Amino acid sequence: MKSPPKMPEAKTPRKKKAATPPAARKSPQRVAKKAPAAKSKSLKAAVSKAATRAKPAARPKRIRAVPERPGLREIAFNALAEMKAVDVKVLEVAHLTTITDTMIICTGTSNRHVKSLADSVMQAAKSNGFRPLGVEGLNEGEWVLVNLNGVLVHVMQAQTRAFYQLEKLWDIGPSGVASRNG
Repeated sequence: MKSPPKMPEAKTPRKKKAATPPAARKSPQRVAKKAPAAKSKSLKAAVSKAATRAKPAARPKRIRAVPERPGLREIAFNALAEMKAVDVKVLEVAHLTTITDTMIICTGTSNRHVKSLADSVMQAAKSNGFRPLGVEGLNEGEWVLVNLNGVLVHVMQAQTRAFYQLEKLWDIGPSGVASRNG
């Protein structure tokens, strides 16, 4: 009689090894032989480079100041004058604050006039290579502030200007006494 066919033996699943980086797969003998030589060469190279080349002195941290922009004040003033701004006042406030050097305050006759004055200042600055940092209040048209990085332009309607009286607030001389300019 024939013997019944043998059943194949069940294979046990092999455990997968965790992936190891290629450097870790090398035998410990190879790593041990190369490590001291590599360290000594790089150390010798670093010491010789440091000895032959003097390091420059560390620069002190600079405080980022607003760059002086000659002509920006005149550009903004001329743009306001072209658009017929009313009662333009230029205030030098560098001795009072670090925010800006100059404030220009003017009045527009209506919401549309205030918006067009501010837009004219921004366009004039851009066309002369000065990028405005920010604009606030352009949608409302009551009071628009244009930041030209060193020159702040306040364009207001007459009621808003009379209420806030910015020129009275900022028109203080270097001695700390308010000037009597009207």
